[in-house]
Amino acid sequence: MKILKQQQMEGEKMEAELLVVAAKIILSVLVGGFLLLFLYLYELLILRPKGLRSKLQKQGIRGPPPSFLLGNILALKRLQSKVQSSASKTTDPQKPYHDDDRVASICHQWPSKIFPHIEEWRNEYGPTFMYALVHMQQLCITDVELLKELGLCKSLILGTPSITSKILGPLLGQGLLSSNGLIWAHQRKTIAPELYLAKIKGMMDLIVDSTTSVLRTWESEIQTQGGTAEIRIDENLRNISGDIIAKACFQSNYSEGEEIFSRLRTLQKVLSKGMMGVEGLIRWLPTIENREIWRLEKEIESMILKVVKQRSEASYEKNLLQMILQGAETSGENGLSHKKFIVDNCKTIFIAAHETTAVAASWSLMLLALHPDWQARVRAEVLEICGDRPLHADMLPSMKVLTMVIQEVLRLYSPVFFLAREVLETITLKNIVIPKGVVLQIPVPFLHQNPDIWGPDAY
Repeated sequence: MKILKQQQMEGEKMEAELLVVAAKIILSVLVGGFLLLFLYLYELLILRPKGLRSKLQKQGIRGPPPSFLLGNILALKRLQSKVQSSASKTTDPQKPYHDDDRVASICHQWPSKIFPHIEEWRNEYGPTFMYALVHMQQLCITDVELLKELGLCKSLILGTPSITSKILGPLLGQGLLSSNGLIWAHQRKTIAPELYLAKIKGMMDLIVDSTTSVLRTWESEIQTQGGTAEIRIDENLRNISGDIIAKACFQSNYSEGEEIFSRLRTLQKVLSKGMMGVEGLIRWLPTIENREIWRLEKEIESMILKVVKQRSEASYEKNLLQMILQGAETSGENGLSHKKFIVDNCKTIFIAAHETTAVAASWSLMLLALHPDWQARVRAEVLEICGDRPLHADMLPSMKVLTMVIQEVLRLYSPVFFLAREVLETITLKNIVIPKGVVLQIPVPFLHQNPDIWGPDAY
């Protein structure tokens, strides 16, 4: 009995010792894991940004001092709040937006109102300055000579910022707008030829049909309301561009294309709520918005692949979708799956062409409405060139006045606010050594309204 009891006690003692050892191992792993995580975050959020700023500062590039962890986000928000507060004080809340006693006017100097930090820091630190968004070091460039040299750089060491795919991944995937390196090069080689001017001319009938359909809707509404009607056209213009893209991509599968674009518009609206702002970390939490995003992603992918399957089972003429399918056949060689290549690039084409076209058209009509004299000149030119004939691509080069109007609209109201490129390997531009990891930021509207470039009447 004593022997059994002694063995039992020894067994319990051994079990206790094993538990202690296991606890120590687990604690050591947790502490080690925590230390590794701490060191990684310390290097990512503090050491690396500090090193990048130091390398730029040694070359005379200055910028606002960043705060701990957040960079210059708080300073940026303070400047925006200051501008908004100033605007609210100069606006009469009792006066309606549409006032017949006032002459319609518009402020072209909007970039400094929407992005006051660019204006403020450019004036203080010069045409090329740096600032930080959390740990991301931005090098904002408005120096014309530096931009010229940057424009000549064709190397793949400049790419899309990694943050783009993290925040807009559900919308863009690894398509042409968010990929880098060989994946980007393969996609550009596949898609770009289909967007050359000669190819766009071949889509002229689609463009005319889609636009004519909307014009007839407006005419019908005007007649219904007795000859005068107030029509909100921005959504109509979005529908026109979406309609054209759907027909160009899907042709006889056009109805499916419309459904896909409808889902993409919904996904775009959900993402715009800002729930994806913390570098995509919140994306993995099962919030209401994220579950909606996941659902839409699956629906869009399923619908695109359904159209692709229908196309592979039938004979269709060569178009944009066909080129994407051909490009997908060799996409695996560059690390992108066949399915993902198709889905991501179909989504990218919609995003790239849809909003930019609609925004440019909206501002063109807005400014023509504010300048009836130019509206009359454009109308007279179009009527003179077209007469009773349907619009044809060969007529467009003869429309000089319309071309001037469109180019001026694009200068004053660029559909793209910023161009951003991440330096994937250290590069030298105009004797400035820009280290790997810096994001080059080009504020397009500020360049388009720079009096030093365009003269004193740039606004």
